[in-house]
Amino acid sequence: MISELNLIPVIDLLQGQVVRAVRGDRQAYRPIVSALCASSDPVTVARILCDHCAARQLYVADLDALQGRATQIAVLVDLLQALPEIELWLDAGLADASAGQALRSQLASYASRIVFVFGSESLRSREALERCFGNGAGEDEVRAALSLDRRDGQRLDAAGCWDAVALWPQRLIVMTLERVGSGAGPDLETLQEVRRLAPGAMLIGAGGIRSEDDLARASAAGADAWLVASALHDLQLPRMRR
Repeated sequence: MISELNLIPVIDLLQGQVVRAVRGDRQAYRPIVSALCASSDPVTVARILCDHCAARQLYVADLDALQGRATQIAVLVDLLQALPEIELWLDAGLADASAGQALRSQLASYASRIVFVFGSESLRSREALERCFGNGAGEDEVRAALSLDRRDGQRLDAAGCWDAVALWPQRLIVMTLERVGSGAGPDLETLQEVRRLAPGAMLIGAGGIRSEDDLARASAAGADAWLVASALHDLQLPRMRR
């Protein structure tokens, strides 16, 4: 079953280094200590993770931007240049469509290889959600994803994304933050509910993967892909081959 689920490795960037995400508590994140990568350098870690997963996508969470600081443009450019065959999924705390357009302009040379992630924890309002993914979104929506974020059973959702099913785009991420880096197993119940509501979407889970068995169960629950980091760094998932 593992080959039926697309693995998307994740790097969490904080002040130019890759850090280990634990339960969404960003204040506690520290530079990565990994059995797979003897470095916290973003390009080094990204190359090793993508090679281990035979991945064609890389998910980058810019924790500086997510906490209200400047986006780490130079690091992102380094990654895009070093991994020319990789599609980069970028979560940089985008609050609305204009923020996405501004970031797209800064990375214009690489925009065709970037999927901009709009998180429900970051979108400022229902109007912002509609501008990102409603009828007037235009071509930008094609290169974007919506992350449905929750922590400890609570939706992180000022914009009402979880209930606006009609506005959901083709790419959907189910992000259960307390499962990230926890080793607690994936949140398949929530994923199944989103799959029921969006049967035709590309559905990506996040958080909690511990083993190949977890991946098999995630695939059976309706996931098309899963975001992974800790399970890779802890050597819990075998090397994939294209």
